[in-house]
Amino acid sequence: MLEDSGAPVLVTQESLSQQLPSDGLRRTPPRFVVTCARGSSDHAAVYGKYLIETTLGRAVASLGPSVASVYNTRSLDLRDALFIAVSQSGQSPDLLRMTEAARAGGAVVLGFINDESSPLAALCDVHIPLSAGPEHSVAATKSYLLSGLAFLQLVAHWSDSAELHDAARRFPDALEAAGKLDWWPALSTLKDASSLYVVGRGSGLGAALEMALKLKETCRLHAEAFSTAEVLHGPLGLVRPGFPVLALGQEDNAAQGTREVVQRMVELGANVHTALPVPGAQALPTLPDLPAAIAPLCQVQSFYFAVHQLATARGLNPDAPAHLRKVTETV
Repeated sequence: MLEDSGAPVLVTQESLSQQLPSDGLRRTPPRFVVTCARGSSDHAAVYGKYLIETTLGRAVASLGPSVASVYNTRSLDLRDALFIAVSQSGQSPDLLRMTEAARAGGAVVLGFINDESSPLAALCDVHIPLSAGPEHSVAATKSYLLSGLAFLQLVAHWSDSAELHDAARRFPDALEAAGKLDWWPALSTLKDASSLYVVGRGSGLGAALEMALKLKETCRLHAEAFSTAEVLHGPLGLVRPGFPVLALGQEDNAAQGTREVVQRMVELGANVHTALPVPGAQALPTLPDLPAAIAPLCQVQSFYFAVHQLATARGLNPDAPAHLRKVTETV
């Protein structure tokens, strides 16, 4: 079940270094960066957004593919911008139309794509193969993790950050170790749940979005993802005694604020499982001394290895989600 949640075949540092346009990005950096993706790929782009903005100081915006496909915007002013398209299949018509519009608008187009033979790959100035292999389960897993890695390696090479280079080197072993952590005791408490929050902040927000999506897809469980900052702007009003919360986190500048919000939810009586130590909350298993840049990806990996058990416990087949199919082609 969820067979694709196993450790993926990782793109090597050497091969990716040869393909990434990092030298050109350093010589002529873009004014800003635009990402375009849907579903799990978009969640990986949220992770990448925080890496780019906090490391390189370049603003990152997410473009809605429907701007081109539904609203027929032929061209956007994307001169001197880097446009990053992220996709497992590279086939969705709306993503293809938006990529065409980005090229017409003057952007340099970079693709993180699993299917190298896809039409999206052909539209890109440079495309980086994710090398995840075939995604057999409907709920994408390997391609999400490798899209996150592609963003990490892009930013590491672009910035030439020793810290990020080290995080990327450590990622394969960390991912394997994360797959051995047992998150089932935490997720088993959701067997009869009807709703929950998944919260994170900064580079961890993409991970929260991805977990919430997988809970919907495979477990038919209403899960909402929020930034731990945004949860204070209204959603906290739904938290009551016994309300389930999965709280993610990494040891960076967002950690203290995340702990404070988690503590507030504990005080309201929520049943909180957290990746960051918080008094009164139940600890999620995490890897010690992990670089903050890869902690969110590793937490998703641990989650993947447990969420199929939750689906089964709820009487569902995680590899046959209701109303869904492997390749989603939206217009």
